[in-house]
Amino acid sequence: MTRTRQAFAQADAADFLQALPDPVLLIGPDGDAELNAAAQALLGLPGHAPTWTALFSPAAAPLLHIAVDAAGRGEPSQLPLPLPSRTLPALVTVTPAGAGGALLHLRLPEETPEVAQSLLDDLGLGVVVQDRETRILDANAAALEILGLSLDELTGRTSVDPRWQTLTAEGEPFRPEERPVMRALQTGEAQRDVLYRVFNPRRGDWRWLNVTALPRWTAGQAQPDQVLSVLRDVTERHRLLQRLQDSEARFRTLVQATSQMVWTAASDGEFRAPQPNWQVFTGQTEQEYLRQGWLDAIHPEDRAGTLAAWTAAVAQAGMYTTLHRIRRADGVYVPMQARAVPVCHADGSVREWIGTHTDVSAVQAAEAQLRASNASLEQRVADRTREMAEATRFSSLLLNAAGEGIFGLTLQGRAAFANPAAARSLGYGVERLIGADLHDLIHHHHESGEPHPKHECPIYLTLRDGETRRVEADTFWHADGRAIPVSYVVTPTRDHAGQITGAVTMFRDVTERRRAEEQLEHTLRELRRSNQDLSRFASIASHDLQEPLRTIGNYADLLSRRYQGQLDDRADRYLAFLREAVTRMQSLIQDLLHFSRLGRDDQPHEPVSLDALMHQVQSNVRASLEGTGGRLTWETPHAVLGRPSLLLQLLTNLISNALKFHQEGQPPVVTVRSEGTGRTVHVTVRDNGIGISSEYHERIFDIFQRLHGRAEYEGNGIGLAIGRKIAEYHGGTLRVESSSGQGSTFHLTLPAAPESPAPTPQETA
Repeated sequence: MTRTRQAFAQADAADFLQALPDPVLLIGPDGDAELNAAAQALLGLPGHAPTWTALFSPAAAPLLHIAVDAAGRGEPSQLPLPLPSRTLPALVTVTPAGAGGALLHLRLPEETPEVAQSLLDDLGLGVVVQDRETRILDANAAALEILGLSLDELTGRTSVDPRWQTLTAEGEPFRPEERPVMRALQTGEAQRDVLYRVFNPRRGDWRWLNVTALPRWTAGQAQPDQVLSVLRDVTERHRLLQRLQDSEARFRTLVQATSQMVWTAASDGEFRAPQPNWQVFTGQTEQEYLRQGWLDAIHPEDRAGTLAAWTAAVAQAGMYTTLHRIRRADGVYVPMQARAVPVCHADGSVREWIGTHTDVSAVQAAEAQLRASNASLEQRVADRTREMAEATRFSSLLLNAAGEGIFGLTLQGRAAFANPAAARSLGYGVERLIGADLHDLIHHHHESGEPHPKHECPIYLTLRDGETRRVEADTFWHADGRAIPVSYVVTPTRDHAGQITGAVTMFRDVTERRRAEEQLEHTLRELRRSNQDLSRFASIASHDLQEPLRTIGNYADLLSRRYQGQLDDRADRYLAFLREAVTRMQSLIQDLLHFSRLGRDDQPHEPVSLDALMHQVQSNVRASLEGTGGRLTWETPHAVLGRPSLLLQLLTNLISNALKFHQEGQPPVVTVRSEGTGRTVHVTVRDNGIGISSEYHERIFDIFQRLHGRAEYEGNGIGLAIGRKIAEYHGGTLRVESSSGQGSTFHLTLPAAPESPAPTPQETA
């Protein structure tokens, strides 16, 4: 044994180094390095190197230099070391070697088989290896393609490198501490299926990545030494998902644009929650309408037929349609048209049902009225009813249920979809509309024939600025070349990020409305012509009628003055009757002229103090007050907008009537008050007179309407007609509240002036 120890001590240390199977480097205090055979094979160098730091990469040499200096002070250490042509780094153990030297022992991990590396590349799975400081040590070809960088550009880059351009799935900047590599190092736990976006500089676009970060430990270490990240490019799958979401948003917009109650049912025909439209309309709770509980909302007389039709449709997987009455949340039964279509799997089996309920009460009422008014219109009503039913029928798509024309546009203005109603209105098949530039096809000219530039088109403006537009009068062009007057609403569609993706346009043929407007215009022309005739009549009455009347009156006066008392009493009475008739006729003509001229001037309105008007009215009716012993009081602090002369005439007329129609033996008392109600002033004229029965409340405002003979009360029966016309000329109203023997109260409303004077209660006897 002693001899063996002596031989071992005399052996050269270099022989032991060469015999070791692991790569070993002996570093001298002067920086020289001796490499054993395994190290020479690994590094591809001879057995002696004058400067050992030159054997390693510039990134690794400083770390090793620190470890060698520590070994010189007697402090061993371990660290991972990237090596050429190796996917995984080696674990380097640095120990003191005496005399200030150090021994570097490299333990190589098992390499990933080349076939596995090739398989990952073929599968498009990127693999990136990062050390404890998140420096990238290596990456496979798939990772380089996904990230758009070369291996040289990637090597040494850390996760906090500002050159990375990354966003979270929500579009926010991806903070470094939240990235999967950092989380794996901090927690020591695998971070799986993290979704985020990274900019690929080679492709010039943003890529969606699914990243799994796996921490790796070296035996005996408390923290991970490395992180292995697996990258999967899911950009195309995300784009497909985005298209599906856009389609769903377009579908939801279409449903909201229709005026129908939409519901769904399971493949077996039973209701499933939630059904928000059904719940709001019927008032049923979720527990009440589930399965077949919805039948409780159907009218009892209609339940059997409804259940039979629905059961047959579910059994045959065919179209469901029926008419029945549904109890609304307020308890009223509403006639509804129900339609549903099955949505099928690829194998033809039913996945679910989509249905609608359409309120047809207005249609039924219109049909009944048309049939009752004219039997000859029955066929037209039936045809129209079929057209309306056809316009709202559900087929495989909800678009088929809309009665209005609906088409969707891409951002480029091409038709993405169109419903049958749009195709019928425009005279094209749906297939012809899909993919067509709709402006060039149906919106190319104005009604006048003048070209319609695309940049002025309201629909294209919405595609650019995302504003909803409602157009009441425009023109689409039918396939046969004729213009179709339409009104339409164009609504933008947006993706989840709020970006404009297209638009949905709902339009309606307004030919009938246009005809009604033309008829109204014709009626207005006739009314203007009638007013012109009335004006001519007023002119004739003013001149031609009054001239012979004045002659008759003059000669009657002459006869009366010259022959008064020379003829018999009967002749004197006849002359008196003649003069009275002339006077009454002149008064009547003047009233007619005044009535016909009301509101025919365009003089501007001005603020008028009601209190000032009442002082003038007091002067106008002073004789009546003194003759009847009546009393007039007022509290009118407000001002109104109007014509002072007309308002004076109106109030004088009302108060004169109140003084005239007083009860026998009882002095008249008239009270006038005003109240402000926002933009309106409410004036009341109350008296204690003979009153008016309710059946005459409207009749008294008709021209020439009298409730009493002239022997009882004077007048031509035109004063209240003039009063109402003056009120309406000012944009107000005039009505009466009265009963026989209980006095009357006239209610007058007039537009308020911007400011009103202070209250000034007054009383006049």
